[in-house]
Amino acid sequence: MEHITIIQAGTQAHFAALSRIHALSWRAAYRGVIPQDYLDREITEDRWVPFFREGFRTGAHQGLLLLADGEPVCGGSCGPARLDAGRDGSLCAFDNRAFAGWGEIISLYTLPGETGKGYGGRLLEEMVRRLAGLGCPGCLLYVLEENPGARRFYERHGFAWDGARVEVPLPPDTVCTDLRYLRPLAGEARL
Repeated sequence: MEHITIIQAGTQAHFAALSRIHALSWRAAYRGVIPQDYLDREITEDRWVPFFREGFRTGAHQGLLLLADGEPVCGGSCGPARLDAGRDGSLCAFDNRAFAGWGEIISLYTLPGETGKGYGGRLLEEMVRRLAGLGCPGCLLYVLEENPGARRFYERHGFAWDGARVEVPLPPDTVCTDLRYLRPLAGEARL
């Protein structure tokens, strides 16, 4: 029987594993949607290491890894909702000021070849539990419109699109669309 553990990322090896999972998942999920040269050039295995390291250092968000028999197969991050993202030069700019006090599922990815085994659902529910434990009345997340499988996954877990759309320009000439999904946390189990 498989042994599943969820840990909070706090070491360089954890940050590297999270970043690698993100990159491999992006490359698989968005092949044919996002230009291949962009994926090859920008979506490197170490791309998100500084993001996870800084989130851990400042407490801005928690990086979490799901280990199956000791091997990282799924990873993500959650924390207080980012209220005015994109003003820092990142590709996505969104205004979440109406969601002050809410939590955010910032990322959630499973290694290609490991999807469909329930890992993503387990990690998502752990992140929701942690946000509820912080007293967040709800949580939000963004998912690319061009990823219908991820949209169905989040809907199965109680998230609903609130109608908000944010264009995500990807050089040189691709534009994808982030959709904001919400889930109330009233009544969720507290820590």
